[in-house]
Amino acid sequence: MNRRVTIKDVAEAAGVGVATVSRVLSGGSASPQTRERVLAVAAQLDYRPSALGRNLRQRRTGGMGLLVPDLTDTFYGQLSEGVLACARSAGEPVMIGSTGGDPEQEADLIGMLLEQSVDRLIAVPSGDAETWAPALRAGMTVVFADHLPSEGTHEDDDTAALAVHDLMLLDGLPPAPRGRPLDVPSVVADDRAGIRTAVRYLRGLGHRRIAFLGGPGHDRRAAAFREAVGTPVDDDLVVFATGSRDSAYAAASSLFLSRPDLTAVVAGGNVLGEAAVLAARELDLRVPRDVSLVMYDDVPWAELCSPPLTVVAQPGRDMGYRAAELVMRSGGRRPRDVVLPTELIVRGSCGPRRP
Repeated sequence: MNRRVTIKDVAEAAGVGVATVSRVLSGGSASPQTRERVLAVAAQLDYRPSALGRNLRQRRTGGMGLLVPDLTDTFYGQLSEGVLACARSAGEPVMIGSTGGDPEQEADLIGMLLEQSVDRLIAVPSGDAETWAPALRAGMTVVFADHLPSEGTHEDDDTAALAVHDLMLLDGLPPAPRGRPLDVPSVVADDRAGIRTAVRYLRGLGHRRIAFLGGPGHDRRAAAFREAVGTPVDDDLVVFATGSRDSAYAAASSLFLSRPDLTAVVAGGNVLGEAAVLAARELDLRVPRDVSLVMYDDVPWAELCSPPLTVVAQPGRDMGYRAAELVMRSGGRRPRDVVLPTELIVRGSCGPRRP
């Protein structure tokens, strides 16, 4: 039997991405050579995008999707295990994708999942609200885990945000209003309480020049940090890295070099905590004698460090399990958001501030 041609088939045959195909077919921007190649391939394969709208309206797959930034990250591995455990108990298949923390790659994956009629999705979002609004308008049930999409829109992200948006237009589905907040349930940890507890603990040890090392999706944790340290906030002590380990290491090294007066660091995730440990070691800073360190996330290697790391533990596996429960409760009233507790686990990486 002949299989229906999908937008992914067109993209592969033309040697471009799914987002590029959707832009070309909807009249968006593309080079003349790319436009000609995509249109020729689409005509040759007899691609008909209206099939997507019919699939979304008429049938369900019974499966769900899961998108995370990095499958090698221990926390996201724990979250994925929770999703898989819940889905397994319900006999539901799961399609897993890694976005690499890239909004454009995330938009491509959303488009592919829609093409395959996956209409339930759990995601640790990388893109902003506009990246996700088209999928919701297409009828996809979404639950966010760990954090929410940012609400701002950057001009450089327009291509990524419009990738699925254009595809929905092609299939006769109404586009989402731009700039509107998303009405999507979420399962998150109590970042405010976790960060506040960490800062209070460090202050109790006498630390006053405390830094925060954050990454993508850590806006709430940074806000909680600013609230916990109080005004005035030293903006030089709030530093952000991108999602890569190299960026995290560079940010940690720069922080230690530019602010030798800091005495403690709160790392917003386990990749950032690892970077802080490595940077301190390279710069001959002793933990906790020279700098105290608290890491958000409890991962197995944290206990194996010398000294073992004090952490704010969040329940990654439980977060994934609860998110899968929510996404399977489609229909009826909107599920309530779930906020899970955190726990400060004191080990050996923090000590009293030294004169």
